[in-house]
Amino acid sequence: MVAERAPAPDLRGKVVVVTGASRGIGLAIAQALGDAGCRVALAARFRELKIQRKFGGFAQSCDVRDERSVSAFFAAVKRRFGRVDVLVNNAGIGGPSRNVAQLSAADWREVIETNLTGMFLTTRAALPLMKCGSSIVNNLSVSAKQVFPGMAAYNAAKHGAAGFTNTLREELRERGIRVIGLYPGATDTAIWERFWPEAPRQRMMSPQTIARAVVFAVSLPPEATVEELAIAPTGGAL
Repeated sequence: MVAERAPAPDLRGKVVVVTGASRGIGLAIAQALGDAGCRVALAARFRELKIQRKFGGFAQSCDVRDERSVSAFFAAVKRRFGRVDVLVNNAGIGGPSRNVAQLSAADWREVIETNLTGMFLTTRAALPLMKCGSSIVNNLSVSAKQVFPGMAAYNAAKHGAAGFTNTLREELRERGIRVIGLYPGATDTAIWERFWPEAPRQRMMSPQTIARAVVFAVSLPPEATVEELAIAPTGGAL
């Protein structure tokens, strides 16, 4: 006789923080987790942040590059919810498409500080509010495993973020906090407008597809984890 397995954890009432949540993959993840019954706190730099009442949470402007802004955001999360069950580090920018010889130091710093330093700052601020059974999902992109010419800052930030994610996972094993590296392939979001406006959007995945995978990963029973969540279009690379 096969022993019965306990059902997957119920996400209702879980407190979720999503950075870069005003659009694209971040917004889709927030909506999917809200639909699953989570209380969602949305963080983004854009003032037009909107949140549906059913999330049972709130939205607050937060610049992940700024330590004080990050601290203020998580202080608000602590006052409102008292804890964080799931942290989704999604905030990121593509930066300009330029070869290294033409890339300005200012553009380099903006991408590195947003995509890599921001992930560090938000994770460090969230950890005191997390306990055994919590999950951290870091949106790394396929650029964390391969490189694209003209995207040196983005590639470097994502490779660095993968190293950060792998290190964090080992550090948090004893605490029972899962760390999931999210590696989405080509997804139909606004980021393509900056470095490939003519990209074939019809061959890309939707942000909602990525969100469904994230909901699955954070819904696993506590004795299991998905360490790397790689999702690719069925049609292959663009």
